[in-house]
Amino acid sequence: MERAQTEEAEPGRTPRPTAAGRAGSYRTMTAFTAADEERQRGVRRMKLTAAGLLLFVAVVYALATWAGHAGAGHWTGYVAAAAEAGMVGALADWFAVTALFRHPLGLPIPHTAIIPTKKDQLGVSLGEFVGENFLSEDVVRQRLAAVGIGSRLGDWLAEPANADRVTAELATALRGALTVLRDSDVQAVVGEAITRRADAREIGPAVGKLLDRIVADGGHRRVVDLVVGRAHEWLERHRDDVMVAIEGGAPGWTPRFVDRKVGDRVYKELLRFVTEMQEMPSHPARAALDRFLTDFASDLQSDTETRARVDRLKREVLARDEVQDLIASAWTAVRSMIVAAAEDEQSELRLRVRAGLLSLGQRLATEPKMQGKVDRWIEGAAVHVVTTYRKEITSLITETVAGWDAEHTTRKIEAHIGRDLQFIRINGTVVGSLAGLVIYTVSRALGG
Repeated sequence: MERAQTEEAEPGRTPRPTAAGRAGSYRTMTAFTAADEERQRGVRRMKLTAAGLLLFVAVVYALATWAGHAGAGHWTGYVAAAAEAGMVGALADWFAVTALFRHPLGLPIPHTAIIPTKKDQLGVSLGEFVGENFLSEDVVRQRLAAVGIGSRLGDWLAEPANADRVTAELATALRGALTVLRDSDVQAVVGEAITRRADAREIGPAVGKLLDRIVADGGHRRVVDLVVGRAHEWLERHRDDVMVAIEGGAPGWTPRFVDRKVGDRVYKELLRFVTEMQEMPSHPARAALDRFLTDFASDLQSDTETRARVDRLKREVLARDEVQDLIASAWTAVRSMIVAAAEDEQSELRLRVRAGLLSLGQRLATEPKMQGKVDRWIEGAAVHVVTTYRKEITSLITETVAGWDAEHTTRKIEAHIGRDLQFIRINGTVVGSLAGLVIYTVSRALGG
């Protein structure tokens, strides 16, 4: 059954985290790969080699001592001294290497089993070491300045193949982002933002200034010409409709021929009025319209009542369902347009992005001033990240090490470095033997 509670701490071991809370954090340290198994077999072979060398010097010591007692000669003392010192060196280094990973002979000797018992402290020390030596502002700036990112980035982007690749990746990311977003959410946000912004601003003065400028420049005259021209065409095509409307509004007691006479007269006057407005730029009606628009533009900017009425009209228009639906549907149209442009390799959007990347790469590759700007920007961003989040980065190391299971961490580390550590035992045996031989020789020489 999977463990759900923290195990009790055993001598030489740190408490094991719960399976639910720590499985993800130490899974990589508990799983032995095929490469780890091969490394562990290499460690075992080196252990046998070191132990065999210890056994060899022990046998040599025993034989040399026996031969010395048997009167074989003074040379046996030199051999025995070298073998004895070799055994001492081998045993001392065996103790030192073993103490890193476990208690030698299972005895709870102080300051042994360092890795399993001091794992968390080692993690803290490692985090502090990384923070002080790798995440300092000076180190980051010096390293990035030596790299010359701006120049390298420029050379890379100036290659058409690389610009194509970046363009394709940006298009893929854009399509992915637009696909993930729900239309209803975006429409609601866009609609609410537009409505809130429009509702918060008074449009009267701005509309008044715009209308005043249009009237001053004569821009409204083209609109008047269009309206008058369409009105003239409509009157010419719909004479009967006008006559029916006029006769229908006449009193019932008037004779019909009088109604037709009046209707014909009114129609002709309307047609004459519209024709004169169309053909005469200086028509009095046009001048009256100019004065009206000028006065209305002034009221929009200075008259409180007019501005209030326009603002109420604005809110009423924005509150209508048709306007909200129009705002919401704008996102759908924009999204479809952007997705289609991102998918089409020959679209104007992708071609412009590609051309912009190539231009940026060429400038970065050839302009030292721009290279310096990019380098300083990257250095500043990197320094901001490491100085702002240094504690979070180092705590990631500390907490990750703390989440590892002590026993499996020890096995994992031993599999990686244990083979090299066995050479310490071998070297200790050899160096100890040579040191013992030298010491014995010097002692004999001084004694003689």
